[in-house]
Amino acid sequence: MKKATLRVAGIPFALMSLGLSQAAEPQSIRALTPVVVTAPPADEPLVVRTDPKAPRQPVPAHDGADFLKSIPGFSVIRKGGTSGDAVLRGLSGSRLGILLDGQEIYGGCGGRMDPPTAYVYPESYDRVTVLKGPQSVRYGAGQSAGVVLFERDVRRLESFGWKADGSLTLGRFGRNDQMADVLVGGPQAYVRAGGTRAQANDYEDGSGNRVRSNYLRWSSHAAVGLTPDDRTRIELSAALSDGRAAYADRGMDGAKFRRENVSLMFERKRMGGLVDEIEGRVYYNHVDHVMDNYTLRDVPADKMKPYMASNPDRRTTGGRLSATLRPSRSWKLVLGADVKQDVHRGRGSGMQASAGAADAAYESATRVEDMRFEQYGVFGEGTWFVTDRDRVIGGLRIDRVEARDKRAPAKSATAGRSRDQALTSGFLRYERDHGKNSTWYAGIGHSARFPDYWELMKGNPDGANSAFLSTRPEKLTQIDVGTSWRGGPLALSVSAFYGQVDDYILIDWDRRQTRNIDATILGGELDASWQFNPSWQGVASLSYVYGKNRTDGTALAQQPPLEVRLGLNYAHGPYSAGVLWRLVAAQNRYDEGKGGIAGKDLGPTGGFGVLSLNAGWRPNKSVLLTAGVDNVFDKTYAEHLSRSGVEIPGSVSFVDTRLNEPGRVFWLKAQIAFD
Repeated sequence: MKKATLRVAGIPFALMSLGLSQAAEPQSIRALTPVVVTAPPADEPLVVRTDPKAPRQPVPAHDGADFLKSIPGFSVIRKGGTSGDAVLRGLSGSRLGILLDGQEIYGGCGGRMDPPTAYVYPESYDRVTVLKGPQSVRYGAGQSAGVVLFERDVRRLESFGWKADGSLTLGRFGRNDQMADVLVGGPQAYVRAGGTRAQANDYEDGSGNRVRSNYLRWSSHAAVGLTPDDRTRIELSAALSDGRAAYADRGMDGAKFRRENVSLMFERKRMGGLVDEIEGRVYYNHVDHVMDNYTLRDVPADKMKPYMASNPDRRTTGGRLSATLRPSRSWKLVLGADVKQDVHRGRGSGMQASAGAADAAYESATRVEDMRFEQYGVFGEGTWFVTDRDRVIGGLRIDRVEARDKRAPAKSATAGRSRDQALTSGFLRYERDHGKNSTWYAGIGHSARFPDYWELMKGNPDGANSAFLSTRPEKLTQIDVGTSWRGGPLALSVSAFYGQVDDYILIDWDRRQTRNIDATILGGELDASWQFNPSWQGVASLSYVYGKNRTDGTALAQQPPLEVRLGLNYAHGPYSAGVLWRLVAAQNRYDEGKGGIAGKDLGPTGGFGVLSLNAGWRPNKSVLLTAGVDNVFDKTYAEHLSRSGVEIPGSVSFVDTRLNEPGRVFWLKAQIAFD
């Protein structure tokens, strides 16, 4: 008998989809919401899990950053329709780890035109997990804000068969997305393949002004796996993606976003004895990015040779091996090691007389390496089950990071120099359950982060043209506390943090310099839901961040304002409906011209509120149709962290002002899942 599912609010509905959920769910959908307006409350301390295939409101762009903004604590540094930079608890850039099936990936553009999330197509993954704060050491070094895991799952099939799902999204401003994923296999082996395509035109803000934001992106992935028994899996996978995107915040657009990936993984679980699980992976990632001023825009006519292009690329290779040990019923240990090499290169065309000449110039040029990183790390993370209700979790990580400045002497005062450093990170957390429905926790964590490529490429405060040797590692020590409670129709999750950052890496964009300061950060998140009627549910979330630059006695730059989301959802039988009211406070704490690798403070912003509506219909177990209206009242507004625009012929000028967000957007999404 065929079995099908629809993913509703991150919970598998009906039986199973693509073999990713084994247990049947109740047939009623009254307690479920087809459209996600805020991620479900944390089901364990500092961990949020959500389903990337579930429809969301406001409808996100195709990339990872816009997807994450529906989770409390996240903001986005926006630059138009795509390729925003995700911000978690006021921390961005390499402070936030982005892992795709356990693999780290970095962008190539020196101006963050292609952050790691620009290469993420969320709906092609099965699960997204967010680990907040420096409260884990298993997924890499220096991830002080936290870690985001985009993961695909495959369970061993009991008999030969196939499973598939797909979706189509249509919306205003030419929005047109498609996704398909197919799994074919049996007990001994499987093949999985899928792809996405996403397209949108320039959008208009609430006042009817056109904002350059059009894009066309596609991705594909394939995997071949062996499952000789229900405890073992060996998988060889590959991915290929590309696209183009126009921007309003800079003088060039993205003409190419090519990513090539190959990965080989092995896992064996439920082994029994001392070693309960072994997992290993090796991977290769190559990002090939082209930006120019002629593919997607008109070039200035008043220059003799106005055509220019730049072609950076980045190769990241790495591996990870870990083992889960169970020395006794009260102890669980995860021990492992990882290694990574990251090489950045570039080439360009200079100023040319035509687009063809510019293409020929950079394509024939030799790629020149400008920076190289190597990292070797070992880690251990353990859980001590003190009693049935009490747990102590802790971890320690030691990394050796080496970097080499490969730039030419004319471009860097530290050309040919190298540096290496040993970094230590760790955490300790206590958790206690009160009955079956309540947990509280308190933990302290320390994270040490080596300066990244973008920070080292700037000048230093002494006036030299390189910060390669002068920038010290950033060190965060943070306390995290919180509680979660579920009882009857109510669910509540509250978390708070306080951190001291020594040698916080701050960028002065006006001087194009990187410098170290000391900073304080604090804030928290609140998530709540109330099923006050079998068909009605209220949801609410709040997130707040406060940052202070202790060295200069100013506000810490690039901190998002207070944000509240209020939602009301209705679900009965095959029908659903919902309303989302997003409220953002004014932000008067800023440090103009200062920021991180993705943006700078431009000044204060006023508060705003945006109302959105959605509705859904499930005609049968295999099909879900949802529709919505974002920004119902066509409000003109801009996010505090958004970048400013530049003068572009034929476009509305946003020079020295933030780029406005889209006006009223109508959208429709159709999903199907079957086996």
